[in-house]
Amino acid sequence: MWKPACRLPANARRGRIGRPWGSSERRSFSRSPGILSRQPPTSGHAARAQVEQEKRRKEKEKAILNAQHSVVDGHNIKWTETERIVYAGATLPGEKKDTTLPFPASYSPQYVEACWYQWWEKKGFFSPELHSSLPHAVDQSFSMCIPPPNVTGSLHLGHALTVAIQDALVRWRRMQGHKVLWVPGCDHAGIATQVNLRFMYNIVQFFYSERLCVCVCVCVCLRKGDEIYHQLRKLGASLDWSRACFTMDPDFSSAVTEAFVRLCDSGLVYRSEGLVNWSCALGSAISDIEARPELRGRTLLSIPGYEQKVEFGSMIAFVLSDGEISVSTTRPETMMGDVAIAVHPDDPRYQALHGRECRHPFTGRLMPVVTDTVVDMSVGTGAVKVTPAHDQTDFLLSQRHSLPRITVIGEDGTMTSSCGPWLEGVKRFEARERVLEALVEKQMFKGKMEHPMALPVCSRSGDVIEPLLKKQWFLRCGEMAKKAVDDGELELIPHLHHKTWRNWLSSISDWCISRQLWWGHQIPAYRVSFPGSTDADTEQWVWGKSEAEASERAAAKFGVTPDAITLTRDPDVLDTWFSSALFPFAMLGWPQKTADLQQFYPNSLLETGSDLIFFWVARMVMLGTELTGQLPFRQVLLHSLVRDKHGRKMSKSLGNVIDPLDVISGVSLQRLQEKVKEGNLDPRETAVAMEAQRRDFPSGIPECGTDALRFALCSYKAQGEDISLSVSQVLSSRHFCNKMWQTVRFALGVLEPRDTVPVSSVDRWLCSRMYSTVQQCERGFENYDLLSVTSALYSFWVHNLCDVYLVSKMYLARVTARSVLFHCLTITLSLLAPFMPFLTEELWQRLQPHAGGKSAVVTSLCLQPYPRSSQLTHWYFPQEEADFPFVQDVIRVARTLRSQCCMTKAKPDSKSCVNSSLYKQAFRSHCFYKVRTHTDTIKTSLGLCIKMEIYFLQGNVGTDKQSAQLSQRRQKLLSKLEQLQSRTRMPHYAERVPQRVRQETENRVSCGLDENWRNKCQIKT
Repeated sequence: MWKPACRLPANARRGRIGRPWGSSERRSFSRSPGILSRQPPTSGHAARAQVEQEKRRKEKEKAILNAQHSVVDGHNIKWTETERIVYAGATLPGEKKDTTLPFPASYSPQYVEACWYQWWEKKGFFSPELHSSLPHAVDQSFSMCIPPPNVTGSLHLGHALTVAIQDALVRWRRMQGHKVLWVPGCDHAGIATQVNLRFMYNIVQFFYSERLCVCVCVCVCLRKGDEIYHQLRKLGASLDWSRACFTMDPDFSSAVTEAFVRLCDSGLVYRSEGLVNWSCALGSAISDIEARPELRGRTLLSIPGYEQKVEFGSMIAFVLSDGEISVSTTRPETMMGDVAIAVHPDDPRYQALHGRECRHPFTGRLMPVVTDTVVDMSVGTGAVKVTPAHDQTDFLLSQRHSLPRITVIGEDGTMTSSCGPWLEGVKRFEARERVLEALVEKQMFKGKMEHPMALPVCSRSGDVIEPLLKKQWFLRCGEMAKKAVDDGELELIPHLHHKTWRNWLSSISDWCISRQLWWGHQIPAYRVSFPGSTDADTEQWVWGKSEAEASERAAAKFGVTPDAITLTRDPDVLDTWFSSALFPFAMLGWPQKTADLQQFYPNSLLETGSDLIFFWVARMVMLGTELTGQLPFRQVLLHSLVRDKHGRKMSKSLGNVIDPLDVISGVSLQRLQEKVKEGNLDPRETAVAMEAQRRDFPSGIPECGTDALRFALCSYKAQGEDISLSVSQVLSSRHFCNKMWQTVRFALGVLEPRDTVPVSSVDRWLCSRMYSTVQQCERGFENYDLLSVTSALYSFWVHNLCDVYLVSKMYLARVTARSVLFHCLTITLSLLAPFMPFLTEELWQRLQPHAGGKSAVVTSLCLQPYPRSSQLTHWYFPQEEADFPFVQDVIRVARTLRSQCCMTKAKPDSKSCVNSSLYKQAFRSHCFYKVRTHTDTIKTSLGLCIKMEIYFLQGNVGTDKQSAQLSQRRQKLLSKLEQLQSRTRMPHYAERVPQRVRQETENRVSCGLDENWRNKCQIKT
């Protein structure tokens, strides 16, 4: 499974990419030069929005810590630990489960989920090679890749949502007869792996050999990768494990090398000097996904390497040129690198200074005053210092005005020799204080004010990102992005993402793909040097799939023999996102023309979270189109983010993630808290996470099972608003699982399959509802609307099959009714199979002995044909289906009245006066009021007028208690009515109250009067 046998890079501590410093001196925003990111300046309105967002985040944390929430998930979950039934059959791993054992009295996920997955996997049910043996096979294929999770992590409920949606679609297509391939895989996660090694084993690349570090990485990946694959199996994911793919596998590594060489040959990959996001703590450039903006006002933050907290969110002002110009900045420590002062050309305050020069207060350097529209006159003093080597906006400004670039902060976060002896070697944020003290001494300091800003922080190390000017490898994205936009063949679902997609790609910048790590794909580029050459500053580079190929390329390029040159391979590695972007075709054997590549590429669909649309989806589209000449997929299905009960995004950095296995098998509060402590979290985040757990899950999380979790996840509206997942909803799905279990358990005692020809009106109604449910499932799957599918299936099983058809055992005395029941059960289990693979397999296998001569060789439900409405047209009875909702309404009301009469167990004979045989038959077995209720005239869809009187003929109704309850309810109702009517009697009511409000009040009064009349009649009777 894990084959990380590839050449790994040497230890290097140089880098680039990134996201330069957040809002330098002027605009308080963070922008990135070379990470495949759009870089619009943040307006004051956007900055305020960011501050408000941060304020809400703090309020949520405070509410959690202070226990201010009134509704808590854990207090709403009413559950008791039920008996866990264990499967005790003598089934060897990989053998089919014995379903002839006695049917357990209650549903137990542990019993149901035993043995099935091992049997599916051993039989190869998830392999596309089995397609040809299916009797219902069609000449269509369906392929998809799983978004490869980081190998050092573990899956949480956000991943579980992806798996539940993808597996439902995959199983549906497989049951339709398509040739299906769903490939599992993991990402090597370069930066995350090294950070975890530092945290777990205190391994730092500066002090250990490359070989030792790589060996530890391999061991960690083997262990963690198996954990992830175990989670996927427990989730029931029908993946083809024989094709499992790891981005550090030899074949995949060869594909990465091939891609880099091709892109270099085409001129899309180039080496240049530019600003990158640099993490001083990691000693590497990082990408956007590691750059997490911490939105603060004036705030003290803990920074790695500093004993005292560092203040951010402040802007200082100082004067230059004898007070002629006042400059504002948020980064005084970079003053030694200032080369100019920039003002807006239309700013009246500085019109007289255009073209003049100011002298640097510390270096004596003359700095020109340049004009540029990028300066925001409304922020600070309207004049900003220009530091091209440490700010992306300043870097671009230096290109327009031909300004020099002076690096004053090094890779380790200390000041360079360019700053002079008084600052050289001083840490950057300690240098900040020294510069401020020096400004005060020179009487140039004007003051300090609070200034909210977006501060780029490395999510891996907690270090503040430093923009540094470095030479690295970049990928040109402009032309590739233009193709992706202009092509127009890619469909994003939901379509609301299309506008953002186009706008973002149209403003894309080049992507820095170098990383200074020892875990990853070493860049296949070589620096060429000649014996005796003294020009060390000039760089000559070649690339190749191997050193021998690179040597041949260098010899041909420079017109010398291979022996006359020396090649030194670049020690850096490629960005992890680069290899992940190749996944849709590299997993199929690219660049070799394999059978899988020809059969399953392009992929049929990509399903992933909406937060990856730019980090991963855009890169796959660009590289896939460039390297293969085709879009990697035609459709992208984007689901919403999963949030916790308090509205916070589920994130490992917040400690609020939930392991899906904890929901499946149950977990104690103590174990949940231990997992938080095991994470590398900030102490405050740890405290917030643990307090949220204590309040949300005071008794832990109950055992819900895989099927309940998957069904609950697919029962949310995944396309649109974010999902606020509640464990109580998963527990409700487990109750539905138990409902299914008890239904089949009951049915097994009465079934008698034969040709199903509905005779009675109730039979015809149920069959017609079955037909309509199949139609709803077809439409839902075709539109990727899984919510409508799960809702239709739940409604049919609970409200149609159980609440109506099975409430009376007298129906099942008829042979036809038992046949209708059998076929409805088997069809519904097939419809539910993509969502509940374990439970439906268990129940379907137990039903097969009752299938009679129709059953051929019994295999697995996951290989059975998915029900089609075209095969059930003879079951469609629109008249019965249109009439029966009235019956259901009466039944629901009757049950409510029965509960109010305290007759939940008693079932006295009833009498109903209804002039319709359909309704008489349906009402016959239900308990109604003993006394006569008020008579209503009700119109059905047929236009018939039906008078109905319902009686209890025997039984203890409990009229005294019922009368007391009605009187109490009537008093409350009269009080509310008096309040509403008093509003209407206020002076000038008609003139001052809007028409809409008056109408709503009148409606409420009318409804209240009507309910009061009904209660009064019931009390009198």
